[in-house]
Amino acid sequence: MFGNHTRRPGSLPSADAKHKTQLGPEDWIAAATELLVDKSVDAVRVEALSKKLSITRGSFYHHFESRDDLLGRLLTCWRTKATEQIIERFEKRNMKPRDLLRELLMLPAHGGSAKAAAAIELAIRTWARHDKMARQFVDEVDNKRLAYIAQCFSALGFDIGEARMRAFLLYSYQSSESLLFNLDDERRKEERRQFVERLLLRSGQ
Repeated sequence: MFGNHTRRPGSLPSADAKHKTQLGPEDWIAAATELLVDKSVDAVRVEALSKKLSITRGSFYHHFESRDDLLGRLLTCWRTKATEQIIERFEKRNMKPRDLLRELLMLPAHGGSAKAAAAIELAIRTWARHDKMARQFVDEVDNKRLAYIAQCFSALGFDIGEARMRAFLLYSYQSSESLLFNLDDERRKEERRQFVERLLLRSGQ
């Protein structure tokens, strides 16, 4: 999976570090993300968030119209930071397609940030199994990521059909490595990554 630079669980500011009157919507979204990961979307309630942030419920409505508004903005934040900004950063680096694909294969190996991103993504995908709004965001993210990866393979000379199939295999590899991060040591993970790289880039131009 591409990753996520949303503030990770456990990184909320303390009451001493940041006065509660200074809390912005990003703090509510971070707290909501923590509850989503640690429990479920059903636990993401205004009362629970207010208690977590040590602030009144009324302050919530200064930033959000409703709980649904918060949930929609949480999903928007995830889509932006875990996909759109990642793609934008890659594009700014102006890398060769082969090097870019290697970088994409390396994303699951980015230590703690990759594990945190995987936890958030798994929680959102679990939510999407029974919620239409979350499902729409997940589908949009998957389609955008797959289209971008396929574009990279097309730039290497693969026809569109094969580029899409290779993109799906690379994306599946990313997802599996992200979810099975405790499986095998770093040496075996690197051997697996190199094998997948050889497999996917074989016969490219």
